Amino acid sequence: MQKLIEKADVLIEALPYIRSFRGEIIVVKFGGSAMEEKAHAAGVLQDIAFMECVGMRPVIVHGGGKAITRKMKERGIEPRFVKGLRVTCEESIKVVEQVLNEETNPEIVAALKGLGAPAQGLRGEEVFRIVRKTEVDPNTGETRDWGFVGEPGELDVAPIRAILKKGAIPVITPLGRGADGRLYNMNADTAAAAVAAALKARKLAFITDVPGLLRNPEDPESILSTLKIGEVEQLIADGVIDGGMLPKVRSGVVALKAGVRKIHMIDGRMPHSLLLEIFTTKGVGTEIVWDEQN
Repeated sequence: MQKLIEKADVLIEALPYIRSFRGEIIVVKFGGSAMEEKAHAAGVLQDIAFMECVGMRPVIVHGGGKAITRKMKERGIEPRFVKGLRVTCEESIKVVEQVLNEETNPEIVAALKGLGAPAQGLRGEEVFRIVRKTEVDPNTGETRDWGFVGEPGELDVAPIRAILKKGAIPVITPLGRGADGRLYNMNADTAAAAVAAALKARKLAFITDVPGLLRNPEDPESILSTLKIGEVEQLIADGVIDGGMLPKVRSGVVALKAGVRKIHMIDGRMPHSLLLEIFTTKGVGTEIVWDEQN
């Protein structure tokens, strides 16, 4: 009987959060090892199905980098990265499109439907207009080009809203069309932030494979529970924010400035971490918020 009472207590604790977030759009970026490991992926999708069931409106933007790398190697294409971004040639973009649009996306949709959550896949090229990514090397003056890789330009959110209006969960790939009509790949973190900003989402949650933003990468207990915008640049300069966390934090700041209320970075390997972060007072990851200077 005591265990049943404790379960009821958990539901009561969650009640004000459920009431507050009912009808709100929550964008979830799903990727990394949390998507690769079946048990972890199932747990994250179960949390998202729960969110939909209690009246929230989740939107998923997913990656698929490890699956893309495997497929490229099967075809004899050696993956190459520059500053963390995959260099994508003409042959590579065909692999990226196949994995994201034809394999990973339908798998996520099927898994959500298996959990009783209505879901619909949406190809990113129906949403994103892409600006091709280039960068001038400050040392050599040469222009660095990643091939068919871009950043979000204009977004057409009508297809996303149409799916939400039907009561389903949009599941979106990080692909888009450039001005030349060609297909381009994007960093999924950046794509998710652009979607959250365009939809004026209540929250944007990045599912990661670390406990959150760590002040000391070697110490999982050194998690920064709350990060204010005004602290970001100094932490980047200090090297605390780098690697895979850098695009998450930078794109999260952009989303906050566009009207998203709060950004979360959550460990997808922890059972029900998404629900614990959203529906409890303490939370379990890192939140990025405004501060008095902004």
